[in-house]
Amino acid sequence: MKIRAEYIWIDGQKPTAKMRSKTKILDVKDIPASSDDVPRWGFDGSSTSQATTDASDLDLVPVCAIPDPIRGAPNILVLCEVYHPDGRPHESNTRAVLRKSLKKYQKQCEPWFGFEQEYTLYDKDGIWPLRWPQGGGYPAPQGGYYCGVGSDEVFGTELIEAHTLALLDAGLAIAGTNAEVMASQWEFQIGGPNATASTAADHLWLARWILYRLGEHFGITVKLDPKPIVGDWNGAGCHTNFSTNSMREENGLDAIFKACEKLKGFHKEHIWVYGAHNDERLTGAHETCPITDFRYAMGHRGCSIRIPAGVAKNRRGYLEDRRPAANIDPYQVCTAILETVCGKRFNPGAFRYFYDEKHRRMMRGLFD
Repeated sequence: MKIRAEYIWIDGQKPTAKMRSKTKILDVKDIPASSDDVPRWGFDGSSTSQATTDASDLDLVPVCAIPDPIRGAPNILVLCEVYHPDGRPHESNTRAVLRKSLKKYQKQCEPWFGFEQEYTLYDKDGIWPLRWPQGGGYPAPQGGYYCGVGSDEVFGTELIEAHTLALLDAGLAIAGTNAEVMASQWEFQIGGPNATASTAADHLWLARWILYRLGEHFGITVKLDPKPIVGDWNGAGCHTNFSTNSMREENGLDAIFKACEKLKGFHKEHIWVYGAHNDERLTGAHETCPITDFRYAMGHRGCSIRIPAGVAKNRRGYLEDRRPAANIDPYQVCTAILETVCGKRFNPGAFRYFYDEKHRRMMRGLFD
C-alpha cells in the first residue's frame, strides 16, 4: 500500500510569495510519526523564482506534517522550508529567520500568536467577486454582510463550511470563522492560547493551502488582495493577536502599553513587512488607521493597535495589531513583533529578498 504526501512550500515571487506543492508517493511502511521522519525532497527553483536554470536544484526540508483532510488518511500534507543543496537556508526562507528570533525570545517571553485571516472569494475566472452582478456591477452597499445570514447577503458558504471541517480534521488551530464587511469576503482565525509563533504561522500557511485547493473543487478562486475592490468597500487584513507572559499576568495591561510604545517606535519598519500594496488599504477609512500614523486605544478599530475591551476590563491579556494586510507572510510579521516587543529593535533588512522596486518606491513615498 502506498500513500500520497503533498509537499508544500513558499516560493520566491516578489513582493508577495505564493504557495507551491507537489505529490510524493510513499510506501505505507514509511508513514512518518512526525515531520522529522518525512524524507527530504527537491524541486526546480528556476520555475518558482528561487534559482537560475544553471543552478536550479533546491531542497525541501519538512517542518510540519499533518493529516491530509482532502485526500483523507493516511495521506499527509507536509509543510517545508527551502534550502540550498549545501545546507544553507534559501534567501526566501523567512521561517529560518523567525527560528532565530524564537531561539532568543521563546523562553524569555513565552509569546502566543493568533491570526485573523481575511480573504475574498471570486468566480473561478478570478476576475469579479463571487456572485457579484455580472459585467462589473455592484451588490448592495456594505452594512448587511458582516456576520450576515441568508443567501442574499452571504456568498460562498459551501466552501467555508468545507474549509472549516477540513482544518478541524487536519488538527489545525482554527478558532472560528465569519462573513466579513464586504460581500464575498470572509475570515478565519488561526492560533490563540499556547500557539507559538512557528505553530500559528505554520498553521496559517497550511490553512491557506487547504482553502485554495478546496476552492478548485468548488470552482471558486480565493485572493488575499489588501484592497480587492476600489471604492467604498472594506479592504482585507490579517490582524495579528499577540501576548507575552507579562501581558497575561495580573496587571499585564502595563506590559501591553509598553509593547504599544515599542511598536510605535518601529512603525515604519513594520510596514515594510506588513504586506505589499497595504497603502491601498490603510487609508484611515473602513476601520483602519492611515498607514503613516500610529495610534493605540481601547476597543478602537480605527487604530493601529486595538486593546480589546475585555482585556482593558481584566487588565491583562493581549493586543491586536490591525496593520498587517491579508497577503502577509506570517513568519515576517511574527519576527517583527518578537524583535520589537521582546527585543530592542527590528531591522526589516533580513527580508530584503522580497522588496521589489515598486515596494521600495511606495515606502519612500510614504516615509521619506
